Amino acid sequence: MNPQTTPAAPPVTRPGPVCVLGLGLIGGCLLRDLVAAGVEAFGWNRSTPTVEAAAADGFDVSADLPAVLTRAARQDALVVLGVPFPALPAMLDALERYAPQVGFTDVTSVKGSVLSLVTDRGMADRFIGGHPMAGTADSGWEATTEGLFRGAVWVVATDNAPAAVESPRDAAWLRNWRRVVETATLVGAAPVPARARKHDKAVARISHLPHVMAETMAITADNGGALSLSLAASSFRDATRVAGTEPDLVRAMCENNREALVTALDEALALMTDARDALAAGGDLTDFTEAGHDARLRFEARAGRVKGGPTTRSLIRVLPGSDGWLEQLHYAESIGAQIGVI
Repeated sequence: MNPQTTPAAPPVTRPGPVCVLGLGLIGGCLLRDLVAAGVEAFGWNRSTPTVEAAAADGFDVSADLPAVLTRAARQDALVVLGVPFPALPAMLDALERYAPQVGFTDVTSVKGSVLSLVTDRGMADRFIGGHPMAGTADSGWEATTEGLFRGAVWVVATDNAPAAVESPRDAAWLRNWRRVVETATLVGAAPVPARARKHDKAVARISHLPHVMAETMAITADNGGALSLSLAASSFRDATRVAGTEPDLVRAMCENNREALVTALDEALALMTDARDALAAGGDLTDFTEAGHDARLRFEARAGRVKGGPTTRSLIRVLPGSDGWLEQLHYAESIGAQIGVI
């Protein structure tokens, strides 16, 4: 099939009440943006100081998880799991106990492991995986701000998507999927569909490998002593920015995407070994530097040189559950297209 593509922005519709569990950088920024957009949004965090800080800023938050989830069930809110991967099992158990019917999504950087957790608990029929490709090296409520997601890609998973509406469960899944797309669009992000395995292979290359490389470069520079660190300027600062991320978060994302990350590391190591061997043998790096430069230009053309800048990413409008809509999603996935819901 030949889906219609257009550069025009998709219409922005409201997802209804949203409940955010976890008020760290991603969850906290999402809560801020949703409230700023006029959405009824409320949240939970296990840390009392975080709850007090968010409440002092005027947000509807609580440290009482059962009460928050009971409210989410009563209001049929979309639940967003904004907690780190190790905390997900406990969150899923609480969700099943206190809000057994609500649709939910997550913001975790690995999708396959999360989908397995959800599927093992028999909750996949109301789960839509999500991953906003945004963040900073800082964490916690104090690092949150409005506008973090503006111009960023927000991956919306399509695993278990029904080809058509053949049961009430299909209808409920499609409604939840639409709400996730609407939430991402409302906060200024560009929803891009992807299945869990495809997503994990991709982020191993553009997110998890850069974390490993940043740690490597930071350690190598530090091994050079005080002079190396004193001479380091913007190129070093930019290349190692994500090494400032909380170590446990980096470890969790890398360890939960081992297979795909090992493949990406093997490719990166082969490239660096070739460059090393060329230098050691007195050769040149022409092919290496030109290939890297060309690859960077392709990235800039696709994603925009700066966040939110002009992009060549296509927009494909889909009607969830309509004839051929899965083929549209898979095509959009194959070309990294943004989607809008009709």
